[in-house]
Amino acid sequence: MESRYLQKCLGTCLIQGLAEVARIRPVDPIEYLGLWIYKYKENMTMEQLRRKEMADLEHERELAVIEREMMERLKAEELLFQQQQLAFQLELEMQEKERQRIEELRRAQEELEKKMRMNTENIAKSEDSSHSEDVTSDASKTLAEISDRYGAPNLSRVEELDEPMLSDVALNIDQDL
Repeated sequence: MESRYLQKCLGTCLIQGLAEVARIRPVDPIEYLGLWIYKYKENMTMEQLRRKEMADLEHERELAVIEREMMERLKAEELLFQQQQLAFQLELEMQEKERQRIEELRRAQEELEKKMRMNTENIAKSEDSSHSEDVTSDASKTLAEISDRYGAPNLSRVEELDEPMLSDVALNIDQDL
């Protein structure tokens, strides 16, 4: 049991220390071996500390990479959100413009219909008044004044009788019976 303990705790240290003593061949090998073992202990402590620092640095680097990736994802999500928000705002603006355009068209159509109704009423009124004026003014005008044709007769008035007239065919039918 003791040999296992010594081999586990001092095996590597003693083997390397004795190999160093054999290689260098100092004047006082025991003192040299003792100092070498102290230095070995410091070197091992420093190596463990360096390994721990390297592990910490590696862990921090991994955390930094993860954080950077997360920030990139957040920026991408923010950009996507801004694009969606912009698209939504544009859609709302388009809908508002379309609604305003439809409202303007509806108003214009109502105004046009109103003008058309007023025009038809005015035309009807003017036709009635112009027809009555034409009848009164045409009665006093001659045929040449009314007609635009060259050589129209200059008759003062043309009268039509309101007597019902029978056609020649109707008269022939009456005679045959």
